[in-house]
Order: sequence, then structure tokens, then C-alpha cells
Amino acid sequence: MDMRYTPTQEAANWAETLIHSRRTTLPKRLVGPGPDPGQRQKILSAAAAAPDHDQILPWRLVEITTEQRPHLAQAFCAALLERDPQATADEQQMARDKAYRSPWLLLAVLQKALPGHDVPDAERLISAGAAIQNMLLQATAMGLGSGLTSGKALQSAAIRQLFRLRDHEEAVCFVSIGHIAEERRPRPRPAIDAFFSRL
Repeated sequence: MDMRYTPTQEAANWAETLIHSRRTTLPKRLVGPGPDPGQRQKILSAAAAAPDHDQILPWRLVEITTEQRPHLAQAFCAALLERDPQATADEQQMARDKAYRSPWLLLAVLQKALPGHDVPDAERLISAGAAIQNMLLQATAMGLGSGLTSGKALQSAAIRQLFRLRDHEEAVCFVSIGHIAEERRPRPRPAIDAFFSRL
């Protein structure tokens, strides 16, 4: 398939609308079914279009399948107990429940620079962020909801062990995608002069 792009005003308007239509949908507001196989392939292909200095692919995505959700639930609980050995049974169950909230759930993993590598961690993280944003925009274009979640559990030994993270890898965030059960009110976007200046 020829993916070359021919710029037009119509395409520019569509892109602007798409970008400003993207909204974060929390996992608890997402319902199944998740994206179908064809949609998943397009969402993952969108990630591949992210900027990547020297084409080192400094990130990867791990899908947490339905069969693996109980293992993630136990890792969330273990991560809570790492931080708070006195966590109540209710708090432990709340931690487990987080594993089941998203119809399609992925973990974004960053590969940090090893000694002697030229591409610094900051550029690697930007590449990962661009890949994730591409995925969110593609999901939005398909009428799906999406959102990112992180938290202290990502730094836990239990999560590192479950996802077999290597020493130079870091769990960045979970990416959740599904159908929207409850629309959120649009949040205000920052004014341009809040982040833009001239040298």
C-alpha cells in the first residue's frame, strides 16, 4: 500500500479536528469490545511512524492478554504490599481490580541508553511519547477511547519481574483502549502563550 501523503487543506483541517478531539478516557470508563484485530494492527502501525533518531527503536509495547490479567492483578497487589505492608484486604483488592479495567491493555517500555550509546534517554523518551500519541490519535480516529495510566506500581519489583524488564529498561505507562462508556467533559487546553515564547 502506498502511504505517501499529498497535503491538502481538507487533510489539514481533518488533522486539526482529530488532534483537538482527542480526550483522555480513564480505564474505568472504557468498555468492550476492544479494537478488533484490524484496528489493533493500524494502531500499532501508527506507533511505528514515530520519530526515531538512528532508528534504534528505543521502546516496545507489551499486550496484557485476558489470560494474563490475573498475573497482572497479583503484581499490582504485590507492588502495593511492597510500598505498604499494612495495606488492608480492601486496598489489596482495589489494586487487583485495576488489572481488569481496560478492554485492550498495553505496557509501554523504554529502553534507556547503555554506556557508549549516542542517543540520550531524553530523545528515547520523546520517541516513545510520540509513538504513544500516534496510537491515541489513531484510536480517536476510529471512534475509540484511550488513556494513559502510570503510578508507583510501575517501579516495583513485581512489575519488573512480570514483564521481564532488563536492567536498562523502564516501564513508562499503561495504554488503555476501548469503547467509551461515559464521555468526559472537555478539559480546557492551555493557551499558546502559556508554553510558547521567542528567543
